[in-house]
Amino acid sequence: MITGKHLTAMPLHAVTEVLGSAGLARRLELELLRLPPADRRLVAAAAVWATELHGAQRRVREPYINHLLRVTLRILCYYRVEDPEVLAAALLHDSVEDQPVTIQTIISRGYGTRVAALVASVTTPARPSGVDRVSHYLDHLSTTVAASPWGRVIKLSDFTDNGVGIIHTTGPKAARVAVKYAPAVPVLRSLLSLPDTPLTPPVKTHIHAQLDLATTRIAAVLG
Repeated sequence: MITGKHLTAMPLHAVTEVLGSAGLARRLELELLRLPPADRRLVAAAAVWATELHGAQRRVREPYINHLLRVTLRILCYYRVEDPEVLAAALLHDSVEDQPVTIQTIISRGYGTRVAALVASVTTPARPSGVDRVSHYLDHLSTTVAASPWGRVIKLSDFTDNGVGIIHTTGPKAARVAVKYAPAVPVLRSLLSLPDTPLTPPVKTHIHAQLDLATTRIAAVLG
């Protein structure tokens, strides 16, 4: 049996492989114990709602909720961020895309205007007809995400999960994703280096190393 102490010491990819969604959810529950009760309740409520919203969705080889839990746990455990609104926004960061517009209003009413604004900052808007998908994504990073210091933090964790985890994507989708992500790395690296990105120097160094790893894996997919 894996104890709580062992679970909180395991890398996130190991928790995913060995224990799946239940293990990631339990890890979040344990990590949240360091937060005050009110903060803990806000994040826990967001986790429950994220599970309901994305319950039927899957990524290539896993339930979609795993991605949201890892993005949030990375911010909490490795980025050393305990701001409950940032953590709630991380759990809900994909909730607006491909969902009714009313979702944004529900987030604002249920979790506050700051959480809703953070989710909006990392939500890629609908792509206008005729606009290249890669340039549309890069424009979003360099404008909307760039304008939100805490949004950058969420996006960096999101991209790390996707970019480093690209080796788990198979088939034609892997190449499509790699083409989109390759030019995003230098943009994200520059956003990470901005003075007002609210992370400590050691954490920024850690993320730069993760972007290096993502670059290597993206290059491998592109051949």
